[in-house]
Amino acid sequence: MTDLAAVKAALKSQAVETPSWAYGNSGTRFKVFAQEGVPRTAREKLADAAKVHEFTGAAPTVALHIPWDKVDDYAALAGFAEEHGLRLGAINSNTFQDDAYRLGSICHPEAAVRRKAVDHLLECVDIMDATGSRDLKLWFADGTNYPGQDDIRARQDRLAEGLAAVYERLGGNQRMLLEYKFFEPAFYTTDVPDWGTAYAHCLKLGPRARVVVDTGHHAPGTNIEFIVATLLREGRLGGFDFNSRFYADDDLMVGAADPFQLFRIMYEVVRGGGFGSDVAFMLDQCHNIEAKIPAIIRSVMNVQEATAKALLVDRDALSAAQTAGDVLGANAVLMDAYNTDVRPLLREVREEMDLDPEPLAAYARSGWAGKIVAERAGGRQAGWGA
Repeated sequence: MTDLAAVKAALKSQAVETPSWAYGNSGTRFKVFAQEGVPRTAREKLADAAKVHEFTGAAPTVALHIPWDKVDDYAALAGFAEEHGLRLGAINSNTFQDDAYRLGSICHPEAAVRRKAVDHLLECVDIMDATGSRDLKLWFADGTNYPGQDDIRARQDRLAEGLAAVYERLGGNQRMLLEYKFFEPAFYTTDVPDWGTAYAHCLKLGPRARVVVDTGHHAPGTNIEFIVATLLREGRLGGFDFNSRFYADDDLMVGAADPFQLFRIMYEVVRGGGFGSDVAFMLDQCHNIEAKIPAIIRSVMNVQEATAKALLVDRDALSAAQTAGDVLGANAVLMDAYNTDVRPLLREVREEMDLDPEPLAAYARSGWAGKIVAERAGGRQAGWGA
């Protein structure tokens, strides 16, 4: 039997980082859609993030993206976050929106461009020092579009050299989290296309270099939970970017396309000791047509539901069935947990945390949506800068 008290305690401790850019305007390559009440500044993004945490109790940190969230005083921004019951989380770099990076950034054939990219990454570490952030999160759009465009092996050498320079700059409690993506915007080769490439670079860098698993950054049919299990086994899983995909890197709400996959991933996290460890759980989504704050609240709830189901797996029964070679019995143990309606359990957890049991309904009643529409008229809304 599952210890429900232990399950509740684990759920009360869960933390999902929300990304600052999810509160701004976003869209597709064809159109960025504006919405009323969207934040205009980093502080307004944090104010919205505070509402997500207020109603879920599970979103205490906010990731920043530089230069989208660039401010003059990062220590003051961290203070503002603290005043709103938040902390600043991972610092995300941007080496993909400058004209100089047309042929790559840290892997570019020209040393001057590589230096520009590395300088930006070092600037991000400076920001980490000011904000108290633990994680530097790196995703590179670097790659090539045509065979022969550049030397594949040389680009890996440049990547290793640049990463080493940044890793050397990290403080004692800071980490480098390296993300991968199998294609786009480069279509022939991508310089960090898969978990194996990221893992290989992290191994050479040292123990504070870890791999980030973005759940949308895989080819169709990829067994993401196998990747998670392997990285956990090797002590190199740094964190997640949670979202959903139907076709490619769709950045839809986590759990929207395949909630069973999210459950399977979270079971491997629980089983591998990743829950309650230093593995970072972050959303990375683009809310193009839906209202921002309710979508993020719903996403946090989706992660909570998948986690609750993963915690309810009868691991003793599962192990016994696996040892006995009972294929159907083992599968049934997992399916029993997945098919459990955990919403009543999560309502109890929220009530015990002095939260409204229905976060979305509570947010709707709060009047925040109307307040920000009225107060944020005029000015330049935050967005991708594309």
